[in-house]
Amino acid sequence: MSDERAEPAGRFAVDLPVFAGPFRLLADLILEQKVDVCDVSVGSVTDLYLSYSKQAENWTLEEATWFLAVCAVLLELKVGRLMPRPEVLDEEDMLGVSPDLAYARSLELAAIRQVAGDLTRRMEEEALHHTRHAGPPPEFAHLYPDVLEKVSAQDLAGIAAALLRPPPSLDLYHVTPIRYSMEDAVSAVTDALGRLGRASFRDLVADCEERIHVVVRFLALLELYREGKVGLTQAETFGEIDVEWRSHER
Repeated sequence: MSDERAEPAGRFAVDLPVFAGPFRLLADLILEQKVDVCDVSVGSVTDLYLSYSKQAENWTLEEATWFLAVCAVLLELKVGRLMPRPEVLDEEDMLGVSPDLAYARSLELAAIRQVAGDLTRRMEEEALHHTRHAGPPPEFAHLYPDVLEKVSAQDLAGIAAALLRPPPSLDLYHVTPIRYSMEDAVSAVTDALGRLGRASFRDLVADCEERIHVVVRFLALLELYREGKVGLTQAETFGEIDVEWRSHER
């Protein structure tokens, strides 16, 4: 492992039951199978890194990128170890990738580290630029147009009158008013069953003039059934519904 690779993330250290020291060294030991990846809690390491990176002097984009890439490899190793397999796992099976793919991933990691360095350099350069908040010099002040030059008091009065004018009344001729309420339907069903004791639904809606009255009266009948005040029986599907008054039983 070269010094260039060790320097960015070498400051982050972990204190775990199986290892205490730089996390980069722990990752190398796991990849070399000198430390069992199943003995390392990736979640605990992530919590330690989040606490470590909260300090501004400890956070860099390059180190964060390296940490995410290494944790992804460790998770892949751990999943490979924990998955049941009939044969003994070798290093290639644990990694879950071919040597060529592993080499390609190392090239991708190197490219990501290079891009992270370029972004860091550009952000540092852009931090030196400051926007200008001062207005134009006096010799150019007359170039600003006067937005109220052509606005008169009459114009302002007309705008105020339009804004303060009461809105037109809303025409509700197309809305059907409620002409039959649930309370009326319950009262009608209760009065009829109180006199008859037992009746069919057809008899209970015989005086209804419109379909909405039949619908509301049926809903009222269901409400009374839910309260246990009436009993409903039906001999067959879509047959006649017989209603029995049971309020006196409660």
